[in-house]
Amino acid sequence: MQLIQPTKCALLLLLGVMMGTGLLASSHREAPLIADDPLADNVDVYAFRTPGMEDMVTLIATYIPMQLPHGGPNWYHFGEDIRYEIHVDNDATTDGDDWIFRFTFKRQNQDPSTFFNIRLGKQNLKTTYNLEMIDRSHAVTRLVTDGEVPAPNIGPRSIEDPVVGLGQDSYESYSNSAIVDTLANGMMVFAGPVDDPFFVDLGGIFDLGDAPRQDGDPIDGLACFNTNALVLNVPMNMLHKGNNLDKEDDDDDIDAPTSILDSDYVIGVWASASRPKMRTLQTDGSKPEITDNDYVMVSRLGMPLTNEAIIPVGMKDYWNSLMPYDELEDTILDKYFYNPELALYMDDNEYGGAVPAFAPLRIQERSLGMFDFTNGANGLFGLTDSMKMGTALGHPVYGPLLLPGPGKPRSVDIWPIFHTGVPNLPPYQLATGKGGNPLAAGQPFVNNFLPNGGDMLRLNMAVPPTPRDSSSFSSLGLIQAAVLGLTDSTYMGGTADSIVFIPNMDGFPNGRRLRDDVTRIELQAVSGVVLAAIGLWYDDYVPDSSASPVTPALLGVLGYSTGVEENDMPFRDSFPYLALPHSAKGECSGAIRPNAVDDFFTTDGLGIDAPRVVGINFPNPFQNQTTIKLRVREATAVNIDLYDANGRRLSNLVRRPFQAGEHLIPVLVTSLPQGIYFAVVSNGSGEVMQTLRMVKSY
Repeated sequence: MQLIQPTKCALLLLLGVMMGTGLLASSHREAPLIADDPLADNVDVYAFRTPGMEDMVTLIATYIPMQLPHGGPNWYHFGEDIRYEIHVDNDATTDGDDWIFRFTFKRQNQDPSTFFNIRLGKQNLKTTYNLEMIDRSHAVTRLVTDGEVPAPNIGPRSIEDPVVGLGQDSYESYSNSAIVDTLANGMMVFAGPVDDPFFVDLGGIFDLGDAPRQDGDPIDGLACFNTNALVLNVPMNMLHKGNNLDKEDDDDDIDAPTSILDSDYVIGVWASASRPKMRTLQTDGSKPEITDNDYVMVSRLGMPLTNEAIIPVGMKDYWNSLMPYDELEDTILDKYFYNPELALYMDDNEYGGAVPAFAPLRIQERSLGMFDFTNGANGLFGLTDSMKMGTALGHPVYGPLLLPGPGKPRSVDIWPIFHTGVPNLPPYQLATGKGGNPLAAGQPFVNNFLPNGGDMLRLNMAVPPTPRDSSSFSSLGLIQAAVLGLTDSTYMGGTADSIVFIPNMDGFPNGRRLRDDVTRIELQAVSGVVLAAIGLWYDDYVPDSSASPVTPALLGVLGYSTGVEENDMPFRDSFPYLALPHSAKGECSGAIRPNAVDDFFTTDGLGIDAPRVVGINFPNPFQNQTTIKLRVREATAVNIDLYDANGRRLSNLVRRPFQAGEHLIPVLVTSLPQGIYFAVVSNGSGEVMQTLRMVKSY
């Protein structure tokens, strides 16, 4: 048994704090500064070929994370002084974006005489938006003026009642009525509240990477939460690299794909939020005065989980301030991709033992007997020039980017996935047909190469969409496509002249579909599954034997799951595809386990074996005050300490004996910023009896 050195103990404690602050939360409050500005916080980005509409591409950006459906009376809303933008780049040889879709919002108080959001057919804060399209020449075209944003799904009286509410048939028909589908080029637009489409067991991940949970059922930590979405259906020909801006969009202007991997069909998609550089707060409580038309980007997002699972906390705000194109010259963050921190918890020589749930995820240390991809190792850097000949690794421009030096093993897979996309060149082809040599030409597999240096979601639009109702559809995206290409004779045998379409080649990280399980895919990628797909097999494969490279180690990685593999609500089959927002009336149930237990000490509740102390706090969320209600089964000493989300102890709330019965403890938190806090309840011996998760709202 290996003893853990004191320094490693400290690092494990640090790991516990980091896991509790947003690791693998896909931009739900991912950086310190933007966590204090939720209206401008990017949540997720999606880009995929539109199912059933072969000439369209769907772009989705979500903002304002983790919205409680019953978050009234001031419901979550788009900010009026924020520019929300979806950016598209289709040409690495031009500077910056080729298309920007800019949304700006304004709100109107239709009935200042009530505190209700909706009453008598009027909205307290009715929201509308303008949508502008900006091309690479900076020409601005107004696409939508005063588009309607549906009100939150407050409940049937507010939405459906013909007298006191809005008189709509249903929230679904009301939400659909806000879709703009009358634009001349066939574009469709929606802006409004939706169910948060991301799914992950946040509680398990936060508990030292306990996903899948070792002793309990998984819980979708984002189930029953809403978010705000911007959704566009955009003609594929318009986004194509060869689109002629001087003419109307015309099929004749765009060459048909040369193959499903045509590089002219590759786009990079990212989203941002920007605020005015200067504004003046008013002493009379009115809206701040905008005193400068110079906007500063405060949040951005391309690939999911970049700023959560790869960038360390001290650099997260800096990452948010950079344009993706700045990353080509500013390489200070590259080291976090060359040696990703998550890899430490997949390595038994580091901290793998601290995260038993990651036990199936182990990185190649002796692939093909010689290549080590663990943190600090050399990976493929030791290859000679003759070995790299004819591959992307030997290219005069790309080679130095992919193999920048020793001690940077993941520069060859993790870094390009996030920064350039993957070219249809060796070694980035399936191991099928390579004859055991990972550097040889293999079966063409993916080309979403756009080497502009920035973190974006890259999509090759030439790849056909996999039907969502097909038995071949998989939420594992390109991982599942690689499995089929390596093991199923139906999809094997592709060549440069005859490229085979494999189901799910249109899945993450070639774009991102709503149902793609990106948390699982990215953890598998950190564990080296992409390296295995191109022939750098796991350590238990013996090259000289006749054994299959599909070894127990590879099967362990492929079979890994966090335990949460789909969204809490089914996605819609038609635009805008996202599920409707959850209602404030509480129809959503079962996925969130609140700090509440009914009938604690009855035989129908926890029974005679219940803990001596059980607590809840109400209201939760709260603003300036909440109350902890303790139910004490037998007399005992109770200590309650308050911690922030970083694990820092803020104060002691109570330390005294309690008699059996019910006790109320008021907690004043006027001086604390909004955020997540934890009240840790322990007994006189210091044994933790319960931890209450408390949310301070605005």
